[in-house]
Amino acid sequence: MTAAKGQSRGRAIYALRYAVSVTVWPGLIAAALFLTWLGMQTGHAVMVFNAVYLGFALSIGALERVMPHERSWLADDRQTFADLAHTLLNKGLVQVAVVVTATVGVAAAVEPSKTVSGLWPETWPLWAQVLLGLAAAEFGMYWAHRLAHEVPLLWRFHAVHHSVTRLWFVNTGRFHFVDTFWSILLSQPLLYLMGAPLDIFLWVSAVTAFVGVMTHCNIETRTGFLGYLFNTPRLHRWHHSMDLNEGNRNYGENLMLWDLVFGTHFDTARREPPARIGIREEMPERFTAQLVYPFRRHTPSGESREPDTRTL
Repeated sequence: MTAAKGQSRGRAIYALRYAVSVTVWPGLIAAALFLTWLGMQTGHAVMVFNAVYLGFALSIGALERVMPHERSWLADDRQTFADLAHTLLNKGLVQVAVVVTATVGVAAAVEPSKTVSGLWPETWPLWAQVLLGLAAAEFGMYWAHRLAHEVPLLWRFHAVHHSVTRLWFVNTGRFHFVDTFWSILLSQPLLYLMGAPLDIFLWVSAVTAFVGVMTHCNIETRTGFLGYLFNTPRLHRWHHSMDLNEGNRNYGENLMLWDLVFGTHFDTARREPPARIGIREEMPERFTAQLVYPFRRHTPSGESREPDTRTL
């Protein structure tokens, strides 16, 4: 009787864990976007977004401890301070300085749909405009990301992000400021040239923020067909593989649209993404040294990660 109860309890726990793994990705993102939408109705969009984002990140951090995808990634890699510093200073401040004060500032000061191209479909429903904005911005982010892997000079800066040996919500924003600026430079102006209104800039930034945290999470997730539409944790784990046949794939930030168009979408059911990730070169441990690293060392993109001889 005891053994039967134990088996029954085990099946119940598995069923619950499975249900959470299927719903956690779309559920958390949908909830975060809904709360962000509510915040925009109050006139305090930025304040509400910051509160939602903090709660979103902390929820993911808690789930990483409860049902991790990879237990070895729970171990301390002594990079938490550097990860946070990159997130707050390189990712955060650069985005605020460039996106808010420049791109969004210009979009708010003028009416881009009337002064730039007049292409923006203002009569579409908001959700359709947001999807169009994501697709347009993604085109720039896709090529910024892809070129950062293929051009040695750009890879020096992007290597800071790929030097992580585990994925978790804290290193979502671990980017060199040059890498961040490069991505913004190729994506945000596309929205302005199309005549996108301010709300679309804000929505694209919000979606990118939430999807980015989920993409790097160390939570057991099962996203299935969603991997053909969105950048999911599974797809991004392949992207961090040391095998360049796997790592130089899945460049999309939010959507897989341009990876499918340009043939860089990658996933395989034959095995799980590798737990051992990173780059071949030694990355300095200190945050300040990581800032200087790209200027001191030449890191060819084609030799930056170990080839993996395993059969796909």
